[in-house]
Amino acid sequence: MFFSKGFLGTEAPFYLDLATVYFAVLPFLLAFSIFFAVKEQYKKHFISQAVILSVTLFIVVIFEIGIRISGGFIEYSKYSNISYDFMLVFLIIHILIAIAAVGGWLFLFISSYKQYKTNTLNTTLHKKIGKAIFIALSISSIMGVCIYFFLFVF
Repeated sequence: MFFSKGFLGTEAPFYLDLATVYFAVLPFLLAFSIFFAVKEQYKKHFISQAVILSVTLFIVVIFEIGIRISGGFIEYSKYSNISYDFMLVFLIIHILIAIAAVGGWLFLFISSYKQYKTNTLNTTLHKKIGKAIFIALSISSIMGVCIYFFLFVF
């Protein structure tokens, strides 16, 4: 199922279509979750962050397994009209941002939960780091969608 043709009308397999749609929607899901914190609905903010983070990690695992089994970036890039060198540099930058963003998100989630439980949460610092992570995750999501377009549309 995951390796059959996807649902977006390109030659991409299902797992790539699924990941692309999810990451296209991720910034909006995060904004919705952040809205809970702005409205001081911290329990909803925490639960929504936990769910979004879990689903994101699940989608990343599906993506990573699929990309390894199917031959990966090199195999898919053979059929693209975009310069391989450009796509490779773009991919490396995307991966670096994605690793930093998800690592920072995990750190912020775990450390904030611990601090919240002990009533030592520095909300100013939490907001500052949260904004940076939101921006990094949004940029990474946009770049991931662009890579899909580079490989399967252009």
